[in-house]
Amino acid sequence: MSIFKDWTDEHTAKFGKDILTVRHKLEETGLFTDDALADLLEKHPSEKLDVCTMGHDHPLYPNKFRTGDFRDASGKDLIAAAKAGAVWINVRQAMNVHSEYKAVLDKMYGSIAAITGKPAFNARGGILISSPVAKVPYHCDQTETILWHVRGKKRIYLYPPTEEFLPEEAYQSIITQDREDDVPYSPDMDEHARVFDLEPGEMISWRLNSPHRVNNSTYCVSVTTEFSTRESAFKNSVMYTNAVLRQRFGVKSRWAASSLPERYVKSVAGRVLRKVSAYKANNGEDMVTFKIDNASEGYVVDIEPFARNF
Repeated sequence: MSIFKDWTDEHTAKFGKDILTVRHKLEETGLFTDDALADLLEKHPSEKLDVCTMGHDHPLYPNKFRTGDFRDASGKDLIAAAKAGAVWINVRQAMNVHSEYKAVLDKMYGSIAAITGKPAFNARGGILISSPVAKVPYHCDQTETILWHVRGKKRIYLYPPTEEFLPEEAYQSIITQDREDDVPYSPDMDEHARVFDLEPGEMISWRLNSPHRVNNSTYCVSVTTEFSTRESAFKNSVMYTNAVLRQRFGVKSRWAASSLPERYVKSVAGRVLRKVSAYKANNGEDMVTFKIDNASEGYVVDIEPFARNF
């Protein structure tokens, strides 16, 4: 049985090529209630759980996430923090790690494959639990991404995947860094954005590498899934080669200006260069700057920063 309620031939024609929205049945699984999510948070590996709040002190990266310490909080505490404070929770790979969620992920992508004839591979899925004031910074994903909204209301801004909105150097940084996917943002970009107000039970997908940002208007629960395709793997290998050439030799190669034969050569080279870690990344440490405290209004208490070790 399909996970979708109203997928049409028009959606099939748009999939992967343009923005599309369609209704889904994830809420009917019972896996996204507060009680179910609290149980999930209790058993999920801590190294795959991110609890964040938003910073406001960087002009080019507004709402940049800060990492929090959640180890003294129960699953119910974290749900309460998401409802009451400025908290954004990413239960990374929840749809893969836990069998009951993995069964749903398989149905989600099984439905897409059956409808479009384009089976995905390496599908991964996380669950986002976020407060009414949460804002996801302007960023770009390096794989095909789908947002499956389950509960609450949120607004997503989608921008063209062009040099104006996604400078090549910024994308190279995403490819070569472990923890960075933010892109420099300016409010004047918004006049070129396509804006969607997502309701519960609505899925949205977009073109590969389209920058986007998200603002909540209520407490929200969503599933975000990503999968690799030949297109994304090919482009990312080329970009990795370009990043190495820029770092090692000062060569500023551009994806848009490259011929197809050049891209093929760089794609092969990129797979080899990545294996030997040819790009020397300066990822730095993930610094924890606050903790979840259920005795504090808003649940967020600043602490002396330390490198994440959990």
